[in-house]
Amino acid sequence: MPRVIATIFLSIITSALLLTSAASSSVAPIEQQSEQTSLYREIFDRLATRHYRGQEIDDALSQRYLEQYIDQLDPLKSYFLQSDINEFQQWQTKLDDLAKRGDVSPGFIMFNRLRDRVTVQLESNVALLKDPEFSFDFTVDENIVLDGDKRNWFASEQEAQIFWKKRLKDSMIRLLLNDKPEAEARELLIKRFQNQIKQFAQRDSQDVFQLYVNALASLYDPHTAYFSPRTTENFQINMSLSLEGIGAELNMEDEYTRVARIIPGGPADLQGALKASDKIVGVGQENEDIVDVVGWRIDDVVALIRGAKDSVVTLEVIPSNGNTSSDSTKLISIVRDRVKLEDKSAQSKILEIEHGQHSYKLGVIDIPAFYMDFEAYRARDPNYKSTTRDVAKLVEELNQQQVDGIVLDLRNNGGGSLFEATALTDLFIGYGPVVQIRDANKRVYRNQRATMPAVYDGALLVMINRLSASASEIFAGAMQDYGRALIVGSQSYGKGTVQDVTGLSSGQLKLTTAKFYRVSGDSTQHRGVLPDIAFPSAYDPDEVGEDQQDHALPWDRIHSVPHTNTAALRPLVTALTEAHNQRSVTDPDFAHMVSQLELSKAWENQSAISLNMEKRRLRSKSWDEQVFKLENKRRQNKGLTVYADIEAWKKSSDTDDDSSETEPEQVNIAETDPMLQEAGRILGDQIRLQAEAAKQRFNTERLVQVQKQKAS
Repeated sequence: MPRVIATIFLSIITSALLLTSAASSSVAPIEQQSEQTSLYREIFDRLATRHYRGQEIDDALSQRYLEQYIDQLDPLKSYFLQSDINEFQQWQTKLDDLAKRGDVSPGFIMFNRLRDRVTVQLESNVALLKDPEFSFDFTVDENIVLDGDKRNWFASEQEAQIFWKKRLKDSMIRLLLNDKPEAEARELLIKRFQNQIKQFAQRDSQDVFQLYVNALASLYDPHTAYFSPRTTENFQINMSLSLEGIGAELNMEDEYTRVARIIPGGPADLQGALKASDKIVGVGQENEDIVDVVGWRIDDVVALIRGAKDSVVTLEVIPSNGNTSSDSTKLISIVRDRVKLEDKSAQSKILEIEHGQHSYKLGVIDIPAFYMDFEAYRARDPNYKSTTRDVAKLVEELNQQQVDGIVLDLRNNGGGSLFEATALTDLFIGYGPVVQIRDANKRVYRNQRATMPAVYDGALLVMINRLSASASEIFAGAMQDYGRALIVGSQSYGKGTVQDVTGLSSGQLKLTTAKFYRVSGDSTQHRGVLPDIAFPSAYDPDEVGEDQQDHALPWDRIHSVPHTNTAALRPLVTALTEAHNQRSVTDPDFAHMVSQLELSKAWENQSAISLNMEKRRLRSKSWDEQVFKLENKRRQNKGLTVYADIEAWKKSSDTDDDSSETEPEQVNIAETDPMLQEAGRILGDQIRLQAEAAKQRFNTERLVQVQKQKAS
């Protein structure tokens, strides 16, 4: 393979790239540190020898590495020119060879080029916004495409300037439509760009090294990553906000801080307004103005969100649910606190289902996570908290209330303890294997087994959605493989891998070392668990899920392990699905939910955004009108009074949002959670059909006995 023959040659290339750049920044280039050579070789060796996925270290890997790093540097294609990309192709087949030697210099060269491009462009934006002679013409009929995947790299600096003028106009329109005066909107954008310039100026060698190394690590799978010493030190605080914060896992998506997951029991979860996939654009402290955080480093955003216990933080977010492509943002105020599992442990309620001539009393157990107080367990505290212990108590209470069946709600359950997933399965299946684990050496372990008699053998249904992941998928997969419960909802996340965090000479490496497999032999990785009866997904499956992650490990199968399967539910699926499909059209609440999701998806698929103010106003108005019509249609179909106009509807919606003190038994489940209501109806159908089948078997057996007696 071609090799870079000397370090001095790379220094010449670095100088040439910087000289030919249009950048005029006075910021000195970030330089690599001498110890990073041996550290890079150490990381490279761990990836090559210990990761579950073995990869050929060749030119093909080098090409993917280059593409991945460039994409991480400039995901929206906002700064690099095509000429930059052409120059970077000199490393297309060399990064693998350089990695073996611990040479990280290409990563620094490309990052320095990016920083120069960014600095020049953002300084240009600031100058334009400060220019009193410059004004935006919002009457021109033109569009902008922000998605980098749908655009090419800029052919010239002139083309970049044309794009950025459009992007500035788009940003202004969004702020103006959120009732910002034009002067205030300009000032906010100036501060935004100045902050982003400052952010880039503060990057150091450790930051660039971590970014470059993680471009390689991500080629193995999306859950493998290197953490620098600074990131390692703050990882738990920064990524989970598990001290005085809001209780949310955050990540970066393009220039936005995105909510990856709401932690059960945390302040955000208890407040209820912040959702997974929301994008945070501003953070405000109590009695202070909102600080724009678009383009900020995630650790700096987290530093703003964290604060003293009982203090209030206000987040300005672009909502993930509803019209995500609208210009509207909303403010969410959250009281900071610690994450308390006891405040969000498994909970139960009763769901009464009137279905034709039948009525059913169903228990619903909401399981937000697979939690266990390991410290109390090791201390032999007889009252230690765990998912399984809590669910067992709830099942006993529901049995005492003589419920006809139980719904286990695993929606939004991101997983947790594997031990708890196994133990929870044990409550419902009795004896048998629960999950298989295969390591990087292809050795299969089947130690996770149910070892006790089941505590509940009645009618059971499990709800999942796109955010049900990891341990949730292990449990749901076991319930499906054993034929113990119907799985209802949308396809789960597909996170079926095991990670191990190991120390390095500097920092840590999180490495994928194994995969989970169901007792049927199917992996939960990538594909997740497919429901027996599918509901529409509240989360776009083309945006959320393991199969949407770059370089995710694939789905595959291994040998199944002997296990029982009652096969009693499988013959019922067709009839249950047909009944569900009929209700999904005729039930006002469920049909309304489906219509809302379809409307949101249609709006999200619009890639080109108009830069004409009147068209944008009409677009926002059109959204409100369509949602308003859907709500009135739902109310009319339910025999409720329709809203007179949009203003009355919005006022009512605002009142509903403030009614967080409503007692659980006063909440209309059909309106607030149509999926749970429908799951209850499906379970009611299941109970009825199983009873009819049992009666038919009894009559058949009795007829056979009578015939035998007559024959004798």
